[in-house]
Amino acid sequence: MKQLTILLLCILSFQIAKAQIFEVGVFAGGSNLIGDVGSTSYIAPNQAAFGGIMKWNRSPRHSWRFSAIYTNFKAQDSKSDDPRRKQRNYTYENNGVIELSAGMEFTFWEFNLHYGERINTPYLYSGITVLNHGNYSFRNNQLFNEDTNSWAYGIPIVLGYKTTVSPKLILAVEIGARYTFSDEIDGSVPDNKDIIPRYGFGNLNNNDWYVFSGLTLTYTFGRNACYCKF
Repeated sequence: MKQLTILLLCILSFQIAKAQIFEVGVFAGGSNLIGDVGSTSYIAPNQAAFGGIMKWNRSPRHSWRFSAIYTNFKAQDSKSDDPRRKQRNYTYENNGVIELSAGMEFTFWEFNLHYGERINTPYLYSGITVLNHGNYSFRNNQLFNEDTNSWAYGIPIVLGYKTTVSPKLILAVEIGARYTFSDEIDGSVPDNKDIIPRYGFGNLNNNDWYVFSGLTLTYTFGRNACYCKF
């Protein structure tokens, strides 16, 4: 009975300890928009992006992840390989864009922070994103600020590689595309629906994408798991 009680307490302690393994840190890198204006290259960062990230490591193979990233979007037809866009020569800028994201991160190999040795693994992240952006439209070939903001929902598809650089620090490099359910981010579809027939352009059946490429550096904290010896 005594051994059973010790075993149950150890298992409970193990689960509680595991639940207290957290990471907090920063993201720094670049962003690029993929829409009806500018380059169609998927990975072509042209604006700085930075933010914060937090993870709750539920096991050596998966984590709940939350992040907030700030950036500006800029797209130039002159940077495109499409001759029609080059001839049109639109330039789009949207400053003060903020993305909030929540989801789950899966590692290809076990990433057990309790071993105390250097470990590394590729990982995938997905979930849901919400992007707050200003609304713009092109009128008479000029970018017009509609003085309103909208939220664009999306799905992140992130591939990365992370490694421990010390017992408490984890460095990662990642590239993450966001497919959105909006076609208003790049200014090709005005937020004012009444003027879409006059000022809308581009492929109205193809929503906007954007990409964040960069590094994350996180600090880990929380108690190590309890390994009982009998």
